[in-house]
Amino acid sequence: MKLSEKYGSVFSIQLGLDKMVVLCGFATIKDALINHADAFSARPVTPSSVKISKGYGIIFGDHWKMMRRFTISTLRDLGMENESTESRITAEAECLIQKFASFKGKPFENQPIIHAAVANIIISIALGLRYEYDDPTIQRFTHVVSECTNGFENVMTKLYNSFPSVVGLLPGSHQTLFKNLEKLEDLIKEAILNQKQELDINDQRTLYDAFLAKQQEEKPKSIFCFDGDNLLVLLSDLFLGGIETVSTTLRWGLLLMIKYPEIQKKVHNEIDRVIGSARVRLEHRKQMPYIDAVIHEVQRFGDIAPLSLPHATATDVTFRGYTIPKGTTVIPLLSSVHMDKAYFAKADEFFPEHFLDSEGNFKKIEAFMPFSLGKRSCVGENLARMELFLFFTSLLQNFTFHAPPGAEVDLTPSKGFTNVPLPYSICAVSRH
Repeated sequence: MKLSEKYGSVFSIQLGLDKMVVLCGFATIKDALINHADAFSARPVTPSSVKISKGYGIIFGDHWKMMRRFTISTLRDLGMENESTESRITAEAECLIQKFASFKGKPFENQPIIHAAVANIIISIALGLRYEYDDPTIQRFTHVVSECTNGFENVMTKLYNSFPSVVGLLPGSHQTLFKNLEKLEDLIKEAILNQKQELDINDQRTLYDAFLAKQQEEKPKSIFCFDGDNLLVLLSDLFLGGIETVSTTLRWGLLLMIKYPEIQKKVHNEIDRVIGSARVRLEHRKQMPYIDAVIHEVQRFGDIAPLSLPHATATDVTFRGYTIPKGTTVIPLLSSVHMDKAYFAKADEFFPEHFLDSEGNFKKIEAFMPFSLGKRSCVGENLARMELFLFFTSLLQNFTFHAPPGAEVDLTPSKGFTNVPLPYSICAVSRH
């Protein structure tokens, strides 16, 4: 962002042997990902991406468009737009509330519990399974996902991409990343083996069922990409994308409620006025502009995925006066959008009023893109939005959160591929 002040909203940097183009600011990123969507829709082909994906999956796969269409349509068919998924999330929220209540207001570390709750949602949608929070399997899932997410941005992985033949022979954090991705696939294989029921084409309950049905349908065709390898990498991609980001956002939300008790009080007041002690429902969101604004501001201020996932040019493209060759890595710097004072007057502060108009109604802001934009935007955006509202509102309905006695509230993120709060303990005091 400092470089953009000198070189403008489009500039290049050299990392090892690779030249990368950085896009800064809302207008530039939107121009690239929406107005030049096809040209900027590829992913960079690097030694690590090849080793990680093997050409499969939705993130780096050769048939990503087909996998994306399948995933979006399957999530919709499984109830992303009706009460089926809402019921899964509200049931999991009840379990999360019970777990928080078990600490009886005493300090506890919330990361493993929230990770497990969020993981249960995507695992249940994908595989029809649910785990208790202290089950070793869910703990292994969440640990491996966190380790993988942190590993994507380590220095050794970047060195491996520049000098694979040399660095590939060395020990280091890049090897740990590759081993953790293998562990994740092994956990998924193990979970699939726990599927007891036979596939009923007319009663598809999970993404796994839908994939098997598609597998039977597509098998006679010459281009067959619904095989076991693609299933494993697709599920890995969905777990990596669907667990860390949502759980990190929820943890930022609780930390910010501790930091700003006056905002937490306003959240409580809106919950009491609109819902009372009734079960939180998605339909309540329209009546709760303040909570909607708080959740949006948590996403903006937390800046969970500051670099987005890297894009690449699918063709040679002329963009804003520059000719960018095919295959160039492109970084849409989402931080530069969320910290833009032209759209967010108090960009350096946590200020829910960014998303409220003068009458207190929720206000959409175009320059809000935590899920990115265009043909590579997050396939789980609707699911994530449901989870954030239902989990956050349910927790604040039931608890007042504060820091342990004498503890300082530190908003400094742990830098990595995602901006994660530093480990912190929390006290959840029952409101009932």
